[in-house]
Amino acid sequence: MGATWTVASAGIGVPPRAFPQHLADTGLYSDFASRTIAPGNLHYSPQYPLWSDGARKNRWIRLPPGTRIDARDPDGWVFPVGTKIWKEFAWARGPIETRLLEKTRHGWIYAAYAWSEDGRDAVLAPDDGLTSRQEVAPGRLHRIPSVADCRSCHEGGRNEVLGFGALQLSSDRDPLAPNREPLLPGDVTLETLVRRRLVRGLPRRLVERPPRVIADTPRGRAAIGYLHANCSSCHDWRGPLRGLGVSLRDRLDARTQADEPAVAAIGEPTRYRVPGVGAGRSVWIDPGHPERSAVVVRMERRTPLDQMPPLGTEIPDEQALAVVRSWIAQDLHPSSR
Repeated sequence: MGATWTVASAGIGVPPRAFPQHLADTGLYSDFASRTIAPGNLHYSPQYPLWSDGARKNRWIRLPPGTRIDARDPDGWVFPVGTKIWKEFAWARGPIETRLLEKTRHGWIYAAYAWSEDGRDAVLAPDDGLTSRQEVAPGRLHRIPSVADCRSCHEGGRNEVLGFGALQLSSDRDPLAPNREPLLPGDVTLETLVRRRLVRGLPRRLVERPPRVIADTPRGRAAIGYLHANCSSCHDWRGPLRGLGVSLRDRLDARTQADEPAVAAIGEPTRYRVPGVGAGRSVWIDPGHPERSAVVVRMERRTPLDQMPPLGTEIPDEQALAVVRSWIAQDLHPSSR
């Protein structure tokens, strides 16, 4: 097992940061044997979860005492040094892995812990990842990510922290969100962060009116929200893929559906060749035709050069595909616009 995982923003002269060998020693639990979560670790559930092959997830965040999140840029929260975030992945047989993000003075660093089959321990995984024992589809096993995988997702856009922001923590929850998770008693929301003075500088409009995806239909709201959560960590106008000309990140200041960046993908040309579509005619979203929409085709695929998201899943998200297909086929059909 690897003893250290290097700092996410590693450069010349930046020292590696050693993680504990056992999850029990990371500060998540006050008593590991009983799985008692330590005081100060706040549980949260984003309203648009990231698809992870049907895994059941638990997430916790810990801010150093006396610190707050800088939310002056509502699309790019800045977390204090010392912030820790854990995410547990579990299936019917129990937890399989728990990931840890930690903010250091050099940047974010990443680790993953693999649970033993008897559930009595979780040990630091190697730097290059690990194939787990969890079968997510016949012959396909869940893979615990490498450090490089973690970086590629968490550093693909403007925010290293995914799933913990104004929209995701809004108390105005989307009832049609694919793979939605119920808010549990004590879960952190945007409202509780403000009330407990754990954020500073959040624009007043987001305090007075909980943010939500703006769409013409409930199904459109769910589809755009899903694309925001599952795609915008890379497909963002401020990210490395900005040259593609399309962002799928929700706009917190949107007033109509036309203001949502994902809507700009309608009819937008893509270099990806959609099967059955003539050369140079493929588009991101083809109104009325999900089968000719690159977004849908790539969500359906699970081959390395085709699938989207490119990492972290072995099987397509059928619930999300049903929502996105219906949105494109019915709500965006030319006759309905």
